[in-house]
Amino acid sequence: MEDERRTRVVLLACGSFNPITNMHLRMFELARDYLEDTGRYKVVKGIVSAVGDGYKKKGLIEAFHRVKMARLATENSEWITVDAWESSQPEWVETAKVIRHHYSELTAAKKDGDDVDTVKYVKKRRIEENCVESSSYHKKREATQLMLLCGADVLESFGIPNLWKEDDIAEIVGRFGLVCITRCGSDPHEFIHRSDMLWKHRKNIHVVREWVANDISATHVRQALRRGQSVRYLLPDHVLRYIHDNRLYSAESEQNNAGVVLAPLQRYAGDPSS
Repeated sequence: MEDERRTRVVLLACGSFNPITNMHLRMFELARDYLEDTGRYKVVKGIVSAVGDGYKKKGLIEAFHRVKMARLATENSEWITVDAWESSQPEWVETAKVIRHHYSELTAAKKDGDDVDTVKYVKKRRIEENCVESSSYHKKREATQLMLLCGADVLESFGIPNLWKEDDIAEIVGRFGLVCITRCGSDPHEFIHRSDMLWKHRKNIHVVREWVANDISATHVRQALRRGQSVRYLLPDHVLRYIHDNRLYSAESEQNNAGVVLAPLQRYAGDPSS
């Protein structure tokens, strides 16, 4: 009966995952513990969604490899899965659209009687780009809620000019909600306090503190790999083996997209609505 009174939550993490690390996986566990400890939520699923090659980030290797590594990293998880829809798109897709896509899949699965508590359900590829009104969404307490899971760096990136659309930020935090995992040297609460928009939706932003300091970053992992240093125990063993077998992350791969403007900066620069 207690679980029935809780709001069911699916956590969605969007990012480069270049490569996926143990910290990426740890974020899901931290978020689930925090949300369920409130007594208000029951986390039923986690989704890893890797950005497509069209994002044009420096050092970004092919999405095929990043998705494969993510699947290897989560193969033993009972609740974290990998979805390749975002990574398979020919152009970069805004995070807000990715969230809408996954929310439409959740609602379609509910209508078809699928159980989102299991990671084995067959997904119905029903992509609906039209937004559902926020008011009707929040009235349905029985519906599964989708929240964006991210690190403090993503939250703070909301303040970078032309990286995000204001409307998208409002939709992400106002309509869906955000779970932010703190990292060393970051203070999400201060950033929220300084932003009028984030302050307005502060009740939808869950800041989770990692008490066991863990500052693993994919950037540092790639650097160590280029230098021939060990990164064991920073990544799942299967992922590390895949990297070595496919000779990923070299000085050459780090120059991918060098000198290319990041996709959102290309799209929003000069756009008065952004």
